[in-house]
Amino acid sequence: MKQNPKTVRMWIITCLLFTLVLAAENDRDFKMCGAWRHGSASRNLKYDLKTGCKEIEISANESTLSIQGSITAKCTQSSSINLKSNPLQNQSQFCVFWEPLLDLLIMQVNGKNHTLCRPNGLQGTCCTDLSPGDQETAALYGIVNGSIQGDTISYDVMEKYTFRGDTINCKKKFCDEASKKPSGANMIEEVVMKSNERGRVELPCAQSTVIEMKEGFTGLNFTLPAPQTLASNMIPSVYLPSCLKSKSRSTSKVVCTYYKDKALFQGGSSDAVLLDDIVGLSVENESIINLPEPVRIRFHHSPLPVSLFVRCVSWDTRKDIKVNWRYDGCETVEIHDRETECSCNLLTYFAILVQVEQKSTVRHLEALTFITAVGCAVSLVSCLVLFYWICKCRRGKDQSLLVHRGLVVATFFLCLCFSLTSSLLKHKLFGNLFHVIFMYIYIYIYIYIRNRPEWRKNRMAFFSIWGLTCLFGTTWGLGLFSFVPLSEATLFLFCIINSCHGENVFFFLIIHYCYLVKKVMEERSNTGLVNAFVSI
Repeated sequence: MKQNPKTVRMWIITCLLFTLVLAAENDRDFKMCGAWRHGSASRNLKYDLKTGCKEIEISANESTLSIQGSITAKCTQSSSINLKSNPLQNQSQFCVFWEPLLDLLIMQVNGKNHTLCRPNGLQGTCCTDLSPGDQETAALYGIVNGSIQGDTISYDVMEKYTFRGDTINCKKKFCDEASKKPSGANMIEEVVMKSNERGRVELPCAQSTVIEMKEGFTGLNFTLPAPQTLASNMIPSVYLPSCLKSKSRSTSKVVCTYYKDKALFQGGSSDAVLLDDIVGLSVENESIINLPEPVRIRFHHSPLPVSLFVRCVSWDTRKDIKVNWRYDGCETVEIHDRETECSCNLLTYFAILVQVEQKSTVRHLEALTFITAVGCAVSLVSCLVLFYWICKCRRGKDQSLLVHRGLVVATFFLCLCFSLTSSLLKHKLFGNLFHVIFMYIYIYIYIYIRNRPEWRKNRMAFFSIWGLTCLFGTTWGLGLFSFVPLSEATLFLFCIINSCHGENVFFFLIIHYCYLVKKVMEERSNTGLVNAFVSI
């Protein structure tokens, strides 16, 4: 049986189109290209676009390249554009670009873009998955080498291509695509930037806010948009400094994105855990580093165990294609156990988050904590007893008693603060308080040395100076030996001695007073013997 050549050709085209339908089934964006074979007369680009999701027709003849149909969500346009270019060989290359999420349609002819439908926000429901429909051949003028997404449809001259679309949830599909790519976070920020929206922009995988920084921008502090299911006191806040605004532009656009889903940021170090909240910041067409005033992002989180601590990290996608959290460029400011602020001096396509790391474990932590608590308690009692004894032994205008009372009081408050705040030492307030108490102790020691004439005598000077040095200085030197083989024994000695400052002061002053009393008794005895000898 003899086959008709036209029938064979149609079967081949049908099979090829069926293959393209399967290949393009999951393509959200659409790209159709070809060569427009035309005459030498003036040429026009004609378009007639309506809302809906039926079909789009791309056709060409001797003088006109046209596109018409119903695939847009909001755009309704109908007009004609005069094409002034005069390419050789009476042929022009063209491409049609359709981005349904943005409702953006562009016709490119000989490298020049003609925007037929401009971005109009992010569309929830859109017309996509455009698949080939009816085709019509032509004799001389039309479209040659037509292709979809780079795959050739036909090498013949075609007068018309028709593509039919389906309605889908465009935002959800976009998020699904972004979650499968290493640059998914960049995809989200770029599409939000291109959407021409202002204010809040919502996607299933992220919530963004677009802010315009105009002339006279003085900085802005705001709370990020977040899902309604999230408590208001758990939403991150951002401060944008005035230096973020480019002086060379009248208006700059910044996109701030809040990610509650960590699926886009999996990877990086395996010895740390990301908290749920992640913030992305980017400025339109700019890469910003070394800001004179940092950007501040404040995160809210549940209280963490004492064995964990938080750090701010960033992923700079200019340096790392894959997820790689770095400590560079950000400082961690711990407001309190439920709130952490990240202060960062760089801004580009990157995410800022709080990272939780496991501290190095300490063996015998419970035993060391118990020893410290008992030592501090005994020190407090020793200080109270010593203070009472010094007040009771007050005699005349002896200035050393006043100095010793101050020393005992300072040591008492040092032990008291340490006992009450041992789990909160990471806070600067208590660290500064300890510094003040130590300075108070050392000032009293200096006053005592300066005003005691017996310090000029060798034996007393040697005993007092080295006694105080060992009491308040040498004990801390044990911490330098925590890396040696006997580090555990050193650690126990360190805790015992430093938690017993009160007992140390108690015994030092008792020994000191006993020495002075003994010396006075010897002087009186010698004086009595001399007087008796003189009377004889």
